[in-house]
Amino acid sequence: MAFLVLLVVAVVVVVLVMRAGGPSAGAGPRRPRPARRPRSVPPVAPDDDPEFLRELGRRARRDDGSPN
Repeated sequence: MAFLVLLVVAVVVVVLVMRAGGPSAGAGPRRPRPARRPRSVPPVAPDDDPEFLRELGRRARRDDGSPN
């Protein structure tokens, strides 16, 4: 009977020690995280793009019949 109580106490102590060490305390070697790709620049709407607006202005001036 004493052996059974000692065994239960030993298991409880081992579990508490493993939990106190953190989640990776007995999990073995950790795999490295994959490298994160840098975030790309989100697309710009045409009406927010200054280059697009300049080109649109050039085309409008050319198409209105005035000389280049």
